[in-house]
Formats: sequence, structure tokens, C-alpha cells
Amino acid sequence: MNKKQLLLTLTITAAIGVLTPDFAHAGLETSLMGIKSKLTGVILPLLSVIGIAIAGISFFTGNPNAKQHIAYAIIGCIIGFGAQGIVDFIAQTVR
Repeated sequence: MNKKQLLLTLTITAAIGVLTPDFAHAGLETSLMGIKSKLTGVILPLLSVIGIAIAGISFFTGNPNAKQHIAYAIIGCIIGFGAQGIVDFIAQTVR
């Protein structure tokens, strides 16, 4: 077996181990709750702040589409920082 085949085999084995809840010793619901909390608590707000920073740089460099960038960044911030509330509202409505 050459190096590429060995690396592919190890990668597939690791992916199956991580993605299969029985092998990872975690339930599916617990895994999804962890992903949801990381996504709504860390990743989306961080991306919102990065979007505002990029829109600000666009504005200060004189980009003709800067107003549109700022509008999109503000919409992204509303969604990013309000994601947990949106998810909770949808979950409460479904129940």
C-alpha cells in the first residue's frame, strides 16, 4: 500500500469514528446540541464582527459599494447575534 492509499484509509477511518456517535461515545442529540451552541454562541457572532470590520475597511478605502457592504454587515450582525434567540423561538414554536 502506498502513502496515498494509507493516508486515505486513515482519513476515512477517522471520519467514520468521529461522525458515528457510537464510536465517538456521544449521542446524536448531544453532538447536535454542542454544534448548535458553538455555532450560535461563538462562530456567528465572530463572523458578524469580522463582517462589520470588512465593511468599515471598505468604507474607509472609498469603495463605491461600501454602503451596501455596511447594510449587509448590519443584517449579518442582527442574524449573528440574534441566532440563539431565533433558534429558541423556532424550537418553542415547533413544540
